[in-house]
Amino acid sequence: MNDLDLLIDLHRDAERQGPGGDEETRLAVTLSGLRTLKGLKIADIGCGTGASTLVLAEELDAHVSGVDLLPSFLERLDIAAERRNLGERVATLAASMDALPFEDRSFDAIWSEGAIYNMGFEYGIRAWRRFLKPGGVLAVSDLTWLTRDRPAELERHWLREYAGVATASAKMADLEANGYAPIGYFALSERCWLQNYYRPMQARFSRFLSRHGHSEAAQAIVEAEKGEIALYERFSAYYSYGYFVARRAQD
Repeated sequence: MNDLDLLIDLHRDAERQGPGGDEETRLAVTLSGLRTLKGLKIADIGCGTGASTLVLAEELDAHVSGVDLLPSFLERLDIAAERRNLGERVATLAASMDALPFEDRSFDAIWSEGAIYNMGFEYGIRAWRRFLKPGGVLAVSDLTWLTRDRPAELERHWLREYAGVATASAKMADLEANGYAPIGYFALSERCWLQNYYRPMQARFSRFLSRHGHSEAAQAIVEAEKGEIALYERFSAYYSYGYFVARRAQD
């Protein structure tokens, strides 16, 4: 089993594959102004097991396409949607976020919580814009500096792991430069990182290692995750996921 397969196994049974929260998805929905509209079409890109997809389907009069590269994650979303009587509102699609099979101007909104880093923030918002109807909403969360100055250790780590990390003002400027009008922003709280993501992951470490015979590869993944958690616990005042809500500007 390679490292990707091990990571999938670690995260497959999780409610979330990254920091976030149902309340935060609902706040983004409120900022979007979509609640009063009917018959919406929404794509949730990089949806994982579908925490945000399910909230969108519950909160809005919408058909939501949950898109992820990994079928095993989408299988869990399909099951959860049926259990919550959302099967008619939610459809899943296994596809790469940089090769989406959608028609231009086909969606009223595009959502992506904690996943756009796979493409990079600027490249992702530019590539996805064509799928939005004029005036359509883009809502994405991405790793964001909360302060102008950061500890050197922290900055080195995240610039090595994700060169797209930047301040909220820089990401707002990227949105404006790529044909969007920003309409809302907030940073995820510590609860979204610790209670909703890191603590449940820590609780899975023991079973994960046992499943894989405490192999060197499995132990290396756990140690890397522990290192990331320790970094956040030390430096949470300096970074988070910024949640950006914008509207496709008129051409």
